[in-house]
Amino acid sequence: MTELVVTDLTVKAGEAVLVNKASLTLGTGELVVLLGPNGAGKTSLLRTTLGLEKQTSGDATLDGTACTGLSPMQRARLVAYLPQQRPLAWPNSVRDVVALGRFAYGAAPGRLQPEDASAVDWAIQLCDLSELVTRSTDTLSGGELARVHCARAFAAEAPLLIADEPVAALDPRHQFRIMDIIQSYVERGGGALVVLHDIALAARYASRLIWMKSGEIVADGPPTETLTADRLAEIYGVRAKVTGTNIEIEGTL
Repeated sequence: MTELVVTDLTVKAGEAVLVNKASLTLGTGELVVLLGPNGAGKTSLLRTTLGLEKQTSGDATLDGTACTGLSPMQRARLVAYLPQQRPLAWPNSVRDVVALGRFAYGAAPGRLQPEDASAVDWAIQLCDLSELVTRSTDTLSGGELARVHCARAFAAEAPLLIADEPVAALDPRHQFRIMDIIQSYVERGGGALVVLHDIALAARYASRLIWMKSGEIVADGPPTETLTADRLAEIYGVRAKVTGTNIEIEGTL
């Protein structure tokens, strides 16, 4: 089983502490959602975990190897990363964009080996893009484009996925659709760490919730144990009624 282990990770920018002694794990078979207000340090935690930003102290390992010691291709074979900002340099066909997910194996659009083409076809099917494969990405809706980016990540066939706000700016139907796709990936043997702002959506899909505030992880556990009115007051400063995983926000404190 592939496992990501983060231990006492600290990230500073000058005197500012962006992440303070954060520890977490992610393994296959888990759909973990990272929650917290804007500025809590979620993106800094993810990027530093993957070795994309410099840590001040602590460790992050993939299968026992420090993430900072992995080459981009090695890392991409273990964990697919879907960043918050996902610009496309130029319009291209849906299939060619999904094929970019095979870079970890030395492949490129138009030069796919049979195993690469098979992985691309699988990702396209998983994300329900078969009818769009020849479309240019600049003709797609926001929801369609979100599915293309998911497919590009899945085409790497990495055992783990880290996705930073994959449903941002999508309507509720497309939010559910993207989360259904990620859940399907986990059910097929993957593991996912996903940043969300919709607490009800997180509670619906997550096997674990990780709660962050002011750069620190303050709770980590199943929704039934960590999703409470007190927690919402602590993290977001709101009054809420919580019944199981049902949430009713009543106002600010």
